[in-house]
Amino acid sequence: MNISLTIAELKDAEAIHEMQIKSFVPLLVKYQDFETSPANELIEKIITRINQPFTDYYVIENDGVTVGGIRIVKMGNQRYRVSPIFILPEYQGKGIAQKVFELIEKVYCDARVWELETLLQEAGNRHLYEKLGYKQTGKMEPVNSKVTLVFYEKYLATPEEI
Repeated sequence: MNISLTIAELKDAEAIHEMQIKSFVPLLVKYQDFETSPANELIEKIITRINQPFTDYYVIENDGVTVGGIRIVKMGNQRYRVSPIFILPEYQGKGIAQKVFELIEKVYCDARVWELETLLQEAGNRHLYEKLGYKQTGKMEPVNSKVTLVFYEKYLATPEEI
């Protein structure tokens, strides 16, 4: 496995949009979250994000094959947010996301805090993030009667240092 990240450009927006839909449709079908699911986003939202000065969007490749994407939001004060990360379904469960997080932490080596959210009902996602050192903040937001967002943080410095 040879994972690499390439900063996304506007020309990548369509491919990112297609991968995002393919990656999130199973969750959209399962939880009927038509309001906030990344599978329901328009390509214009991805274009906007690519153009944001406080956002870095990356295309994820495995052995030269495009397999997903990750967006890093620079929150300021050495705090970063992952929103979203996605791997195409046929490449999930192979350790790619774990490797991507390792690479991202090297790129943003000044980070003191990472944050993200995921679906409470998706134990596999929660297990991955917890294995990577993320801890639940205690904040949860119901999306609808079927699904709830759970929020995570990972401290690379002690809370007192932040």
